[in-house]
Parts: sequence; structure tokens; C-alpha cells
Amino acid sequence: MKRPVLSLFFVTALLAAPGPAAKPELFRAEGSVDAMGSTYSIVIYGEYRERLQAIVAQGLEEARRLDHLLSNYIPGSEWSQVNRSAASQAVPVSPELFQLLSACVEYSKESEGAFDISVGPLMKVWGFYKGSGHLPHRAEVRGALGQVGYRNILLDATTQTVRFAQPGVELDPGGVGKGYAVDKIVDILKSNGIHAGLVSAAGSSIYALGAPPGEPGWQLNIKDPKHPENTAASVVLKDESMSTSGNYEKFFFAEGKMYSHIMDPRTGYPSQGMLSVSVIAPRTLDSEVWAKPYYILGRQWAAQHRHKDFRIFFCEDRAGLPCAWLQ
Repeated sequence: MKRPVLSLFFVTALLAAPGPAAKPELFRAEGSVDAMGSTYSIVIYGEYRERLQAIVAQGLEEARRLDHLLSNYIPGSEWSQVNRSAASQAVPVSPELFQLLSACVEYSKESEGAFDISVGPLMKVWGFYKGSGHLPHRAEVRGALGQVGYRNILLDATTQTVRFAQPGVELDPGGVGKGYAVDKIVDILKSNGIHAGLVSAAGSSIYALGAPPGEPGWQLNIKDPKHPENTAASVVLKDESMSTSGNYEKFFFAEGKMYSHIMDPRTGYPSQGMLSVSVIAPRTLDSEVWAKPYYILGRQWAAQHRHKDFRIFFCEDRAGLPCAWLQ
């Protein structure tokens, strides 16, 4: 994996209004870094330019720290150490990773297995690990599917260890890492007194903190999955997140059929019938994770299992059916 690339940009913006009640001059700072296979970007507003610069740098450094915790591309990361050793022994992990893995198991239970971080063997056999995908033989899929299942992840809260119930189990952070990292970066911004900012991971998992100067919130566009250069819907977010899972993000064609990287852990095959799902939720971890089960299980299941503070936008793969919010 390439070494993370760090970029910082700072732009002065005079926003003071005339008169005795004039607001202080605000500055805009922004930066980006490549980590965990995605580009993380931060935009913030505040009164002190030098301090904003330090806060952005701190947020980007957090993305780099999490790269060494959660990346399955870095052999020395905690995540990779678990994948390498947990089939043969109980692996001690940090409280942070143990808490995240515990949350992932709960997500799997709630989603009836449609979300499952043990999907790693399937991602490899389908060529989506470090690649754009290819069509495997059915026997390969069956073999990989036999190594998948969140019940194979054995967590011991007393010893803070992780063990796999059988050989061949491999955890994939692809469905959880971006959302977790975005939330951790937002925590850093909040702890530094930032009230207006936007944190994005590859443009697919985003948190909108407060609102930019003079605006009610941050306006974000949801792509039209059939024509990603176009917009299917626009939203204004304030103190909430949005994550999107779409078949246009990574896919391949084989035997006249399109296969996306959004894997159904229950069948061993990429999910069909959906083009994209966007979830708006208070936390980015939740919006990223739940976009997958809603994508896989569909509108009817989502209507019965939606969290009360979620908004969900569906684009289904059905002729003549427009993209629409779940009512």
C-alpha cells in the first residue's frame, strides 16, 4: 500500500458584516490524506488561521493512525495481525479494536447476516481485494462461503482477545472502516471547538458538522447510479452523516452481466436488484454499515427495520422505477 499522501490547503475568507454587530473574520482550512485505500478530506471554518491549520493536520493524522489499526493492506496493522493469527490462537487486541469488532458482530446480528466483516474470503475469490473483480468458479465460491460467518468471530471481553472458530476466516474492514474513521476525525474537530466542518471518506461516507457561514447546512448531492456524473437528489445536512453504497463504485462485466463489489455474505455472490442506497444517520459508522443491508435486503426489509432517526434513499434496478426516499 502506498504511503499516505498528506495535503493541506488554507483559504482566507472575510465574512464580516458592516455595523457594530459585525461577526469576526472567519477562515477556511482544508486538507486531504490517502489512508485505508480511500482519500479523506477535511474542510473547517474558524477564527484563527494558524490554529485551523493545526486542527486539520491533527484530523488527517488521525486517519493515518487508523490506517495502521484497521487496514488489511498493512501487514503490521492490528487488523492484519488478527487475520494472520486468530485461527490458531486467541489474539489480544487494543480496547479500541475490541469495541469496534464487538459492534460489528452486533450489526451482523441486527442485519440478519447481510452485514458481515468476515466476508474477506469472498472478496478475494471474486477478485475485489486489491482488484476490480472477476468471475470465479462456483466451487471457489462454495469454498469461500464455508469460511464466512460472523459466528466464527469469538470475542472474549474478559481477556480482550479475538479468536476464529475455524481456519480460513478473514475479516474485511471495507464496510466499516471509512465510517469509523470519519467519526473519529469529527470527534477531534469537536474537541477543538470547531462548529462548522465537513469530513469525507472517498465521497461515499461524509459527516456534516454544523453549517458553513451563511448557509443552513452543507449541501450534498447523491449521484444517479446509472449516470454518476448526474445528480439523483440533493440534501442539506447539519450535524449528521450520509453514506452511499452503489454498484457503480467497483464492478465488472462477465457473461453479459454486471457484478458489483457489494457482496451478499449469505449467498456468496454480489447482491443484485439494487443500484444504490444512501443512508442519513447521526453517526457515520451507522450510515456506512447500514447502507449495505438496506442495499442487499431491499426497500421492504428496510421499511420494517429502519432506525427511527435514519433517512434512506433507494435507487432500485427496476425499469421505470425512479429513485426515491423511503417513506
